[in-house]
Amino acid sequence: MKEICKQYAAYNLWANQKIMNAVLQLTPEQQHFELPGSFGSIYKTTLHMWQTEHSWWQRMKLLEPVLLTSDTVEQSMVEVCNNLLAQTKQWVDWVDGASQLLLEHVFAYQNSKRERFKQPLYEMLMHVFNHGTYHRGQLVNMLRQLGVQKIEPTDFILWTRKK
Repeated sequence: MKEICKQYAAYNLWANQKIMNAVLQLTPEQQHFELPGSFGSIYKTTLHMWQTEHSWWQRMKLLEPVLLTSDTVEQSMVEVCNNLLAQTKQWVDWVDGASQLLLEHVFAYQNSKRERFKQPLYEMLMHVFNHGTYHRGQLVNMLRQLGVQKIEPTDFILWTRKK
């Protein structure tokens, strides 16, 4: 299980870096342009990705309530991207140092609806990494709607071939 978690953490960082590179090539108007999707713009989708990774980090560290700094301060796209990538890198470092026993540790947390759950840490990690994949797909779709022609692919298989 540890090797799979390490691979997905590293892949998540690699893929987020590629998409953030594309996002940062856009004008601020394009980043905030309202488009169909779960969050309505590239900015809001990227912000959600960071907030979600950061929320899960806080839950794993047993910090309650979960605090989202971006709820009170408007951040630039550069800041949001940098925060997302820093958080994503934290997952890589944490997983690298985690033991198999720690990955299997069952932790308790509450979600945003204050519902309580218990599950192994590795299941939470897999959720975090899959969540990123889902929203990167949305960002690619939004980038295409904005006319971006060249978007680097972020498929897991491509990452495995390069490592």
